[in-house]
Amino acid sequence: MRNIKLIIEYDGSGFNGWQAQERTRAQGHKGTSKRLKTVQGEIEKAAKKLFGKYISLIGSSRTDAGVHAKAQAANFRIDSNFPLNKIKNGLNSFLTRRISIISAEEVSLRFHSRFDSKGKLYKYTILNRRTRSPLLEKYAVFVPYDLDIIAMKKAAGYLIGKKDFKSFQTSDKKEKDSVRVIKKIEIISRPPVVEICIQANGFLYNMARAIAGTLIEVGRGRFKPEKVKEILKEKHRPSAGQTAPAKGLCLEEVFY
Repeated sequence: MRNIKLIIEYDGSGFNGWQAQERTRAQGHKGTSKRLKTVQGEIEKAAKKLFGKYISLIGSSRTDAGVHAKAQAANFRIDSNFPLNKIKNGLNSFLTRRISIISAEEVSLRFHSRFDSKGKLYKYTILNRRTRSPLLEKYAVFVPYDLDIIAMKKAAGYLIGKKDFKSFQTSDKKEKDSVRVIKKIEIISRPPVVEICIQANGFLYNMARAIAGTLIEVGRGRFKPEKVKEILKEKHRPSAGQTAPAKGLCLEEVFY
């Protein structure tokens, strides 16, 4: 038995997120289920064509519908002697062009892409100008208002460190502990593009997008930078800014 670790790049547009799932439709007294199109599901289908058997793919992060990834990590176990290069190229040959296996390596059987992760880096991209961009439509959120970058950086400073981020968590019964450690937040302005880079030991459901939405509110002058301290203290999701659209978010790196 071998344990194969993949690094995957994908355009999240048109996918119902990373995690394989089923949609149930009621028909009279009976229900039918149809599998939604997800990144995990597409790779598992490609693997079945390559190996002739089903594999269970474990992802490091359950990215939402519309979220992209530059370096999603995942692993699966397989009883096969295929060389690594054949695994990478073989999977790519069966995959849509919106998904690419960047690398494949054999790791310890104990390795688990999610539980062994020490942290992740997400980048949120904003198009900050008066007119929209057809080229960035799928990869950046359009904000036509002036943004105060200095105020956004000040607000971001209050988020760094070990804190309870319950105010930045969309309800998720699976995540009972809302304490996380943000190691750094960088706000990079390259007009007309503004990037918010967030590195943390882990992220709650929609946490990165909620932080981005809150910092955008600060940049627009709707929140004072100091309000972030109040938001953290209140531990109440409505206290923070709106959840920013998924298309602006990209998983940049997973740390082990």
